[in-house]
Amino acid sequence: MSDGTISRSGGLAAMQAFIPAMGKRYEIGRNYDHGPGQHSAVSVLSPYIRRRLLTEAEVVAAALTTHGPDDARVFIEEVIWRGYFKGWLERRPQVWDSYALGLNADLVSLNRDRRLRRDLELAETGQTGMDYFDTWAQELVDTGYLHNHARMWFASIWIFTLGLPWRLGADFFYRHLLDGDAAANTLNWRWAAGLHTRGKPYPARAKNIATFTGGRFNPRDRDLAEVTQGLDATEPDGLPIVLPLREMNAPALDVATALLITDEDCRIEDFDLSGLYVCATATLSCTHLRSPRAVVAMVEAFERAALADAAARLDVSPTQLRADDPQDLANWAVASGVEQIFTPYVTRGPLRDWLTRAEPILAQHGITLCEQRRKWDDAIWPHATAGFFKVRKKIPRILEETGLA
Repeated sequence: MSDGTISRSGGLAAMQAFIPAMGKRYEIGRNYDHGPGQHSAVSVLSPYIRRRLLTEAEVVAAALTTHGPDDARVFIEEVIWRGYFKGWLERRPQVWDSYALGLNADLVSLNRDRRLRRDLELAETGQTGMDYFDTWAQELVDTGYLHNHARMWFASIWIFTLGLPWRLGADFFYRHLLDGDAAANTLNWRWAAGLHTRGKPYPARAKNIATFTGGRFNPRDRDLAEVTQGLDATEPDGLPIVLPLREMNAPALDVATALLITDEDCRIEDFDLSGLYVCATATLSCTHLRSPRAVVAMVEAFERAALADAAARLDVSPTQLRADDPQDLANWAVASGVEQIFTPYVTRGPLRDWLTRAEPILAQHGITLCEQRRKWDDAIWPHATAGFFKVRKKIPRILEETGLA
């Protein structure tokens, strides 16, 4: 993508082009991976939705308006999956903490284990000898995207056939995906490993790959591990308990306020800012927080362009901050003379971890970090406590609460 298409207008143009396919064409063709540049049966809108250059609500509204609730049902369910995963991780934040700690432990092991380093390099550079797996690895590195079906096959083969640590695979994805999202990425890998839906790992099967790649690949059954058991034995205590949603500080009116734009939500203008005395704005670059390893330049460039577009729509020249030392955020806020910083709600993941470290530093200077959630999230997250079926049953209610019914 060029910087010109990494924008709200670029996302809208891509959505408009796909609207005719959001109905039955999507339902019939969505599972087929035709390869790089041929993903016409799926929207490829996820990098925009991930940063809310496009919102889930407006994408669902477009599908409903054009195709109606019956023909657009499958497309709408897939959009709501993203909200389900985000809400699930908000309600079980311990799972994110476990991933982050486990990844650090895996990286320590990697430094000690020469064979693991070799096997990891072969997988990440597409040199395993399995043409289908190697092609997907190369597509991810080259384009920052993989079809969802390919992501699941890839994860299953990584875990069960190659025997590599699942967190290192999730980290490989997170460092390269333009739509990389802490909740979707972590929970999809856990799904493949049999940790999300306990005891039900996702098997990559030769016939399935051959069918849904249109014969591009024809693996042999013996080349793929027979997946009979997941990794749930590695977490013997099972899933952690469901917690209440995190409390937020609501912004106070008529108080000197700074706006903070992050790639968690690049449409800050959707929120009611009319009662806020806004006297400073900053963009906060945070993509590098995705991993202790290097995040690829393509992903950082997408974030940079998205933040610039968000600021341009506000018609401001923001201070450009980077999420390194949290003291830098406090220094900027103090120099701006503000008493509060407002940003759209930041979900569990590396940026939320960073802001958690920043909040007591801000508080020392009398500055409050304030957030607000979207109605879309408030409608989905209360139901995201178990499997997706519970959320699916609530879709009519979710659409009604968000004004889309």
